[in-house]
Amino acid sequence: MRRKSVYGFNPKKWLMASRSMENFSTVMIVVALAILDASGRVLMQQRPAHKHHGGLWEFPGGKLEAGETCESAVVREIDEELGISVEPADLFPISFASEALGPGGRPIVLLLFGLRNWSGVPIAREQGTAIRWVEPGGLVGLLMPPLDVALAKAVIPLLEGVAKAETPS
Repeated sequence: MRRKSVYGFNPKKWLMASRSMENFSTVMIVVALAILDASGRVLMQQRPAHKHHGGLWEFPGGKLEAGETCESAVVREIDEELGISVEPADLFPISFASEALGPGGRPIVLLLFGLRNWSGVPIAREQGTAIRWVEPGGLVGLLMPPLDVALAKAVIPLLEGVAKAETPS
């Protein structure tokens, strides 16, 4: 005799669901990167017009995939989006922001890392995107998705600190 699920637990369904982090996780984790140059600027990326928040400026990054660490997701996303090489050891945490319900009705946690050293020249690899280096004063004037606005407030003091260090006394 085949055994049916006990108290609504179906082992076969559980096994299938457990193979997909998307089905198992209640929170969508998104990683982003503030690439800081020696001149006290940060690299920002414009979202494609056809996507959610299209045309707005954001810190480059993307969703965590199953089995990835946050740092490995940053390395992968930045290579895919900008074509530059990043070493996980060069990443440092800056801040995070969260939203109760993002696209798909799931809560979002956006983790922002910082970076001062990389290899290559950043280019906008995804069709419909653009990139530009922004100074601290210009960051507040960019139109950004709400979570990126919160993160920009954490980045500005870092940029201003670089600019002050570069200014001769």
